[in-house]
Amino acid sequence: MRLLYSFVWGLSLPFAIFRLWWRGRQEPGYRQHIPERLGFYSRYETTPTIWVHAVSAGETRAAEPLIRGLLANYPQHHLLLTHMTATGRETGGKLFADVADRVRQSFLPYDINWMMRRFLKHYSPQLCVLIETEVWPNLIAQCEIANIPVSLVNARLSEKSLKKAQKLASLILPAAHAISAVAAQSNPDARRLRELGISSPTVTGNMKFDVTPPALMAERGAALRRSFGNRQIILCASTRDGEEELILDAFLEQLPLLDNAPLLMITPRHPQRFDQVAQMIEERGIAYIRRSALHHDVVSPIADKIQLVLGDTMGEMYMYYATADIAFVGGSLVPLGGHNLIEACAMGKPVLTGLHTFNFSEITDQAIAAHAALRVDGARSMLREALALLSDDQKRQHMGESAHAFFLQHQGATSRTLDILKPFLN
Repeated sequence: MRLLYSFVWGLSLPFAIFRLWWRGRQEPGYRQHIPERLGFYSRYETTPTIWVHAVSAGETRAAEPLIRGLLANYPQHHLLLTHMTATGRETGGKLFADVADRVRQSFLPYDINWMMRRFLKHYSPQLCVLIETEVWPNLIAQCEIANIPVSLVNARLSEKSLKKAQKLASLILPAAHAISAVAAQSNPDARRLRELGISSPTVTGNMKFDVTPPALMAERGAALRRSFGNRQIILCASTRDGEEELILDAFLEQLPLLDNAPLLMITPRHPQRFDQVAQMIEERGIAYIRRSALHHDVVSPIADKIQLVLGDTMGEMYMYYATADIAFVGGSLVPLGGHNLIEACAMGKPVLTGLHTFNFSEITDQAIAAHAALRVDGARSMLREALALLSDDQKRQHMGESAHAFFLQHQGATSRTLDILKPFLN
């Protein structure tokens, strides 16, 4: 099965390269460092190396506490941080600018045997650390041949992904059996990982609880909020395709019924959709402004006629949460599995989420049980619930305090993960 998988990868390689060039129209980072994606490098590394693979921006942010822990505990090592997306690489560059002398970044080659062999020969890592859901059959097979242990940390696996993997059991099972250690985010994740064939996963929790919100983002959020005057703010964060239309239409339905309409803020999950969402807003005649049109330290009042702010910047999610009174976490109004609500809780904000949270089922249920979050069944009910909370200061404050307490209560996953990795690095 892996031979067939490799053959298909080989056939699709020209299309993969064309796709990089095509995506590079909107995100220039995809047109950079292309030789790395094919396993070609200028020189060989000789420093002892720990390799962490974080595919995109979200995984890179989640890995920050672990990477800093590894750098502190193993000062003789350098760290290799690999990505697949341009935003992941950009995020890593910003997060680790202060330790750039010890953290090297690269794109991971495509999962083709000869490319992976070149990659491993070049860097010779002592340990491979995969973040969350990245299980690549040829990558793991080549690590096994090179006697490089592979660990999967902050691991999560939804029911949908499990069923998909089980259909490819002859390809996925050998890779799962070759993983040396697994640190799962939750008990349901650990159960599903065992069903996949991974033996003895350890539940360590979610490392995103150990990320410290940057003080600069809180300051920017306070400055941005001042420019809105006394207006209350509803944030719809990390929205996905199919959600913005629902939210905008529900917002337009509510506007005639409100004496003092709150400001709506929408931050699409993926940067390539910023212009698309802007077009949706314009088609509906909603008066809006882009975040990118405002200075980072803006303090001048924004006109009262502005009804919506489009968050079209990357790396400022904590700022958006700091600005808001209430946060809805996207990806959950449509069946995409939702996004984690940890950043909202870290900033002490009441959280609303939709019905579709299968990617983060346990943490969402726990947040609801802790009175940090509420579940809604659609865009209209989300806005109704948000408006009700805006009119109830006591309940809103209590939810915000519960959210922050929930965030603090679940910290410690990073130290537990470091303990699991220690035998492979001593």
